[in-house]
Amino acid sequence: MGYAHEYAHAVLHRGRVPMEPTGHVVNWADGPRRGKFYPDAEAFALPGTEDLPDVPVAPGLLPGTGPAEPDGEGAGFGLPLLSAMLRDSYGLTGRRLGVQANTDLAGLPFYPHANWSRGTAGGGGLYPVTVHWASGPSGPLTPGLHHYDVQRHALQRLLVGDVTGLVRDALGPDAPADALDTDQYLILGVKYWQNSFKYNSFSFHVVCTDVGTLVQTWRIWGAARGLRIAPVLWFDEPRLNRLLGVPGEQEAVFAVVPLRWERRGRAEAPAVSATRPGPDPRVLHRDAERSRVLRDFDALSAMHAATLEGAAERPAPGAPAAAAALPDDGTGVRVALPAPAFPETGLRRTLRERRSSFGRFDARRQVGTQPLSAVLAACARTRLAGDTDPAGAVRLARMYVFVNHVEGVEQGAYAYDPDRGDLRLVAAGAQGTFLQENYFLANYNLEQAGAVLVPTVRTTAVLDALGDRGYRLAVGTAGAVAQSFYLAAAAVGLGAGVALGFDNVSYVERLALDGGDEAPLLVMALGHERPAPADFRHEIA
Repeated sequence: MGYAHEYAHAVLHRGRVPMEPTGHVVNWADGPRRGKFYPDAEAFALPGTEDLPDVPVAPGLLPGTGPAEPDGEGAGFGLPLLSAMLRDSYGLTGRRLGVQANTDLAGLPFYPHANWSRGTAGGGGLYPVTVHWASGPSGPLTPGLHHYDVQRHALQRLLVGDVTGLVRDALGPDAPADALDTDQYLILGVKYWQNSFKYNSFSFHVVCTDVGTLVQTWRIWGAARGLRIAPVLWFDEPRLNRLLGVPGEQEAVFAVVPLRWERRGRAEAPAVSATRPGPDPRVLHRDAERSRVLRDFDALSAMHAATLEGAAERPAPGAPAAAAALPDDGTGVRVALPAPAFPETGLRRTLRERRSSFGRFDARRQVGTQPLSAVLAACARTRLAGDTDPAGAVRLARMYVFVNHVEGVEQGAYAYDPDRGDLRLVAAGAQGTFLQENYFLANYNLEQAGAVLVPTVRTTAVLDALGDRGYRLAVGTAGAVAQSFYLAAAAVGLGAGVALGFDNVSYVERLALDGGDEAPLLVMALGHERPAPADFRHEIA
């Protein structure tokens, strides 16, 4: 067993045995920026996105059930679509000024502490994922490597010249065919310090969820428009780190997302370039770090090294099946749910309305079984569909739900059966006290939520099947489930909140998972919010 098993055990038990360093104090005054800053790189504004027609969100959340047009000959991304996806997913779309129960409330009115909304959720609101676009000759710009500047919704040119042959070589000849048959790639890196300054050793776990949330936003966004998006997670990581000009122990590439580009009336596929002889090109621009003092954390460094080893040794397609979510046996007390369905809500509207409820839940209004069924189904159908599971056939996450205030459903803890679309009783009785006592922070009133959903992943089984690098997939899947949850909740008009700070072992015990390998990775609260909450419309001030 590799180090990732040890790390997974420490994460699961951190509610009872704190992870080192136990005396870590966050230096907020010397914290990093929430995004990379290249002061000398040339910037190009991306096209506006508001004129692009919205599409229903349902086909993205429940693939195969909506009217999204399938991939057609010549269909693919163009610059307007790419601009819209980046803006809708990771761009800054509004300012958070609502009165809520999170600890950052007092600083929100001050611009240096402003909290900007994004379509994608981020652990602790830190957003350490960086997006680079490697564009080849079939694209609309001079071939090169660009950084997505989220603050300005712009591209910064970091390198001129076609590097897509290098990216393709780094993916390897056994990468999925659609990853090798394009010259357009989004490269997702993680700047560790942007997260570890707060979460220290726990940060590797958190950034894996962050990668999963962003990729899942793109998968939902693409599916709603009939475009397939799937990440590549195994590749020659050191080579891509060198291309970006980043030291791997401080910043590392976590995923590569191939893009199918529009053919602009041409019947032939875009020509793909070969790697040119000579030394690999590399970005010379450097991110200007805001923090004056940076720290290293042993567990973070060890997990980076563990998941880097064998990065280019891709497991066989279908290998995750050995760690698939366990099926329900169909026995026990069952509670039927309506068939899942979403209203005709637009995707962009849903992304704009996504937010964390932070203490605003109101138990006086019960959650209906129809929206609960829709949210559960969207979570259960979530797949990252990476290079080890190109068809997205393997379900890694299993869903449980603690029912507090749901119409027609008795209070209790239940397992969700996605094949039957019903609930199986695991523990009867009120769960509110258990939920609140096993939550670390004071920013959520879990006993007031209509229901609290809990995804589990057989983390150790994933590591056994895929090696230590599989940790990124296992925890990234949990992050993807969290993003599906947020968007599904927004689509049905319910409040939502996802948290990492809870006693995982207590949930193992309450859900009768002792002796198995299912690890509860998140708590996801769902419910109605108090009516007419205090808020401030910054855009009309």
